[in-house]
Amino acid sequence: MAALGRSAGADPSEKGVLPVGAGEMPKDIKMATYTSGQPNPSLGDNKLGSLVIEIIEKKFEYLKKENTLNIRTALLIGTTTGLSGILANFLFRHCFKVKHDALKTYASLTTLPVLSTLITYKFLVTDPLYSGNISMEECVLRSSLVGIVCGVLYPTGLAFSKNGRLAVKYHTVPLPPKGRVLHHWMMLSQTDIKGMLIPLAFQIVFGVFLGIKHYEIFQSTLEKTVHED
Repeated sequence: MAALGRSAGADPSEKGVLPVGAGEMPKDIKMATYTSGQPNPSLGDNKLGSLVIEIIEKKFEYLKKENTLNIRTALLIGTTTGLSGILANFLFRHCFKVKHDALKTYASLTTLPVLSTLITYKFLVTDPLYSGNISMEECVLRSSLVGIVCGVLYPTGLAFSKNGRLAVKYHTVPLPPKGRVLHHWMMLSQTDIKGMLIPLAFQIVFGVFLGIKHYEIFQSTLEKTVHED
């Protein structure tokens, strides 16, 4: 009977059995209790990722507008300088009575002024404008100078040189006397040189307009982008 009493009143902990309420909480319940009071890290990551994506999309939209503006500007100024080159070639071919190599001269007088204008305008106007190094007055001045030099002076000199060489080669006009070469050519082509005053005036006006318009559109696009950010 004593043995039965000892076995019946024995401490349950001696046999390795603990009541659920007397010991520690199960690990799964503890983890649930810990995580319920903490913020979910995945929510913060999602917000951060969406913010980064939104910023990238805005930057792409700004670059798209910038590229569109640059393409339109290049098309406008390239078209005007190309037309000036065609006009200069036509005038000097008529002046020197040249009928040879028409396709060659027209091709060079169209493409070379356009390429020189695009490159010069990019380095003198577009790049400084987007880097914030020039004001509106400087933008207008540089745009006008690009139009004058690359849109009038360069096509005029190129047309004079190319067609003058063809005139000497094919003897379409009298050769200049010795010692008066420059005076002879200037007198021969003075009417056609005066004809280039028309594209000169146009390039000045167009350069002023293009410089103002380019600067205003760039500033409005930049302000919208900064406001959205």
